[in-house]
Amino acid sequence: MKSIDAILLHKNYVKVKLHKIATNHLELKANINGVPGKFILDTGASNSCVGLDLISFFKLTAEDCKTKASGAGATGMETKLSKKNSLTIGNWHTNKFHLVLFNLAHVNSALQEHNADKVHGIIGADVLEKGKAFIDYKSKVLYLKKKRNKKQLR
Repeated sequence: MKSIDAILLHKNYVKVKLHKIATNHLELKANINGVPGKFILDTGASNSCVGLDLISFFKLTAEDCKTKASGAGATGMETKLSKKNSLTIGNWHTNKFHLVLFNLAHVNSALQEHNADKVHGIIGADVLEKGKAFIDYKSKVLYLKKKRNKKQLR
């Protein structure tokens, strides 16, 4: 019997190692617009986000947004939106990545209280859905499905 790993890799999924941090969150590395960062993987977050203070760091263009953010004990936070960014996680990539930008100070403060390092943002369900994700919690691995290019379809 084939393993889940072998089946998913055969079906054009890429394998991304996750790291469990002091708060029991799973953390991963990703590049936004070619800039590397550290992110918490959060299946309960509807949208991926980065801190407002990182707009220039990740080479983002931001527009005002009427939507208020909430989560992790904070509500009614002002947000901005950044559209059409590139996102690379392992060997998985998209050029149509939208981000919600808001103040992540409360998230990083909570992490530091538990002796965990700060993060640049959160990878949420939007990316997991787009990548048709599977998460292997036991092995601490995220699988994301690569889009086949035209050469692979021939």
